[in-house]
Amino acid sequence: MHKPDYQTIQRRVSRQIMVGDVPVGGGAPVSVQSMTNTETTDVEATVAQIEALQRAGADLVRVSVPSMEAAEAFGQIRRRVDLPLISDIHFDYKIALRVAELGADCLRINPGNIGREDRVRAVVDAARDRGIPIRIGVNAGSLEKELQKKYGEPTPEALVESALRHIDILDRLEFADFKISLKASDVFMTVAAYRLLAGQIEQPLHLGITEAGGARAGAVKSAIGLGMLLAEGIGDTIRVSLAADPVQEIKVGFDILKSLHVRAKGINLIACPSCSRQCFDVVGTANALDERLEDILEPLDVAVIGCVVNGPGEAREADIGLTGGEPNLLYVGGKPDHKVSDADLLDELERVVRAEVARRRGE
Repeated sequence: MHKPDYQTIQRRVSRQIMVGDVPVGGGAPVSVQSMTNTETTDVEATVAQIEALQRAGADLVRVSVPSMEAAEAFGQIRRRVDLPLISDIHFDYKIALRVAELGADCLRINPGNIGREDRVRAVVDAARDRGIPIRIGVNAGSLEKELQKKYGEPTPEALVESALRHIDILDRLEFADFKISLKASDVFMTVAAYRLLAGQIEQPLHLGITEAGGARAGAVKSAIGLGMLLAEGIGDTIRVSLAADPVQEIKVGFDILKSLHVRAKGINLIACPSCSRQCFDVVGTANALDERLEDILEPLDVAVIGCVVNGPGEAREADIGLTGGEPNLLYVGGKPDHKVSDADLLDELERVVRAEVARRRGE
């Protein structure tokens, strides 16, 4: 489907870094990431969760490494998965040095929290020698004490000043391969902070609303905050933070990108909320179809509309569309294809979708 000019987002120009084999910034597709919530020292559980995130379409996965024991476990995990892994480290520079040796694809570390400059230099040199980028992560809940005193409370300006302090350290060490995040649980504070910083640096920006909440409220808050920024062209990689299964973060992340036409991955399900005009169980069909097709990562628009009022129009615009009626009518490629009974509806929809995916793959 042709995308009109009013739907085109002009993205902020940024320097590109490589996190493993995934480009971030520089016009690369906006990547979607999540973070494991298993104990890193539980290698089996962490590997299983990373594999589940990969099946959901994750581009990158972050793993917390709070101890040297966790660092050694990270090395085992690194050998068993093939997604780029970001190691999340605070304070202890020796952990950063160790995970760099063990194959971390990115170090999430704030240079200002490492301590003496010789320790910071050691971490930066290790990253430079191995081609590992750094992520500076500023969070409203952990601002430096002097900034809390200066501003009285977390503000967008405080977040940006904290980021610039860390950036200055990397600039002095002539290290430019980094990305930045400025996260708060408040949508407006987060958005304002990213807007302030976006024009001051060339590095890519990692977007997120931190501690956004549970599955429903957190998804809404993230969609609003990240959506505002992405619609302005700000953002190169995103993480939706939910108090839920990390797989849901990946799904919500791609739903946000799909809704803005920033990136298409997986089924874009268009479904009506249903009313008394419906000719079949729209809600049940849409939810069941969503579950059945969650393994498909190819972009495909599928419309499920319960009646003939809006159905034909939506079905014609989708790759595959179902219009309720007597009988129900299935559209393929914008044209009426064949009739479908209520009894066969779900199975037939899945069959047609999978056939179209196979056709596009050349199978």
